[in-house]
Amino acid sequence: MSEAGRPAVNPWLVTVVISMATFMEVLDTSVANVSLSHIAGGLASSVDEANWVLTTYLVANAIMMPISGWFGTVIGLKRFFMICVALFTVSSLLCGLATSLDELIFFRILQGVGGAGMAPVVQAMLADLFPPEKRGSAFAVYGLAVVFAPAIGPTLGGWITDNYSWHWIFLINIPVGIVSLVLTAALVTESSAAREAREKIVKSPDFRVDWQGFALTVVGIGCLEMFVDRGQREDWFSSNFITTMAIVSAVSLITLVVWELGQRDPMVDVRLLKVPSFAAAVISMFALGFVLFGSTALLPQVLQGLLGYTSEQSGMALTAGGIIMVFMMPAVGGFFIRKVQARYLVIAGLLMEAASLFHMGRTFSMELTFSDAVWARIYQTVGLAFLFIPIMQSAYLQLPPGKNSNASALINLARNLGGSVGIAISSTFIAQRSQFHQSRLVEHVSAYDPTAQSVIQQLSATFSSHGGNGQEQALGSIYSMVLQQAGMLSYVEVFYLMAIGILLIVPLTFLLPKNNPNAKADPGAAAH
Repeated sequence: MSEAGRPAVNPWLVTVVISMATFMEVLDTSVANVSLSHIAGGLASSVDEANWVLTTYLVANAIMMPISGWFGTVIGLKRFFMICVALFTVSSLLCGLATSLDELIFFRILQGVGGAGMAPVVQAMLADLFPPEKRGSAFAVYGLAVVFAPAIGPTLGGWITDNYSWHWIFLINIPVGIVSLVLTAALVTESSAAREAREKIVKSPDFRVDWQGFALTVVGIGCLEMFVDRGQREDWFSSNFITTMAIVSAVSLITLVVWELGQRDPMVDVRLLKVPSFAAAVISMFALGFVLFGSTALLPQVLQGLLGYTSEQSGMALTAGGIIMVFMMPAVGGFFIRKVQARYLVIAGLLMEAASLFHMGRTFSMELTFSDAVWARIYQTVGLAFLFIPIMQSAYLQLPPGKNSNASALINLARNLGGSVGIAISSTFIAQRSQFHQSRLVEHVSAYDPTAQSVIQQLSATFSSHGGNGQEQALGSIYSMVLQQAGMLSYVEVFYLMAIGILLIVPLTFLLPKNNPNAKADPGAAAH
């Protein structure tokens, strides 16, 4: 930035440039999901072993995200961003060239480390680059990358895998990463506020690296992510491994909070959570991640697992909602955020989100059509558009100067952890409730139920007429229908519970700061 506080390059061009790599990083959290069976087959491993390709990425990402704020502040936002992009790009190349599962898992860890710093640094750079009254529009551009990427990830991953090979889901990152590096080096300049904050910290005679905070963060967040991601597969606390992860995570994170509160330059600035408006924004972003990633994982399961859609068809149902976001994000960031208080928009978004989830609960059944699924996702994404930008806008309003980088790290961690928790809780609930509904439905399939016996006889006659074992195939068909109905009932209940959970977040929005959307910022506002 120049001395006048204005960027030397058009800030909107800078916004697009630094959002490019972030789009690829967020995309990589979901693009590999539909390719696991291909990866397992290509690398001579089981699908369960291949799941570590996802788990290790998420764990590495979660570990680095809360400490990326410290690195961004000490190293410099631009320099740290370019290091992250370079590491992400090189590790993507190595992932695409991997010849064994062990190699792929190791390179995915590197990819997760590189990708972790992108989103927090981009948000901090945008908060520095734009004054408060223009941040809404900037966050709208960035929000398209964060929200649209996971929506098209499964579709893109399935299409690439089906038409080329799984290697290309990683190799496509390389040209984007190179372009992002070149343009960032040429166009992006560090703000004077960020530079002054870094020099104040680094040149202080009391400055030291908070290695204890770093170690506690790595252990605490890493074990927490392992607990959340692997809990359902290992049957939660019946597994000694999962129980150990939970205990170690809890002890480490509690110790981390106590330790960091006493540090002058903490690795993770937990003191920011003492700001009520920022704490409310973090909780709201956690809820947003819970619903966004949770529902994004559930819808393909319903469409593919219960209704027999292909991965490409289920992906298209999600992508339709992502396309709507392309139009809604600029509308919220460019118009509504300038006319209405941010917290009122958050309340509206939460209510719309709850209404859309209740709608899913009412309309989802075994007779669900593709059109119904598409419109249900569209209704949901409209509410999401009213959440992301206002929450981000509110998060930075009352922060002390020079804290944008630290705040970005915490709020991105909240979104990602919300997504992991949302997927884990939803999967566990569905597994348990499916068993419950299955046992209840089976009670009606007995020799004493005339309706059930009539259906079995009709099916048996049909299968026998085609040369099959009528009785056995009829019972198998009935059991298959029971499983499908039990599964659908459990998904419906999850949608209802998500809706109720969203409504419980509404009172927290009153902790978000009151702001005058039309107020002009003071000259130094962009630094706050």
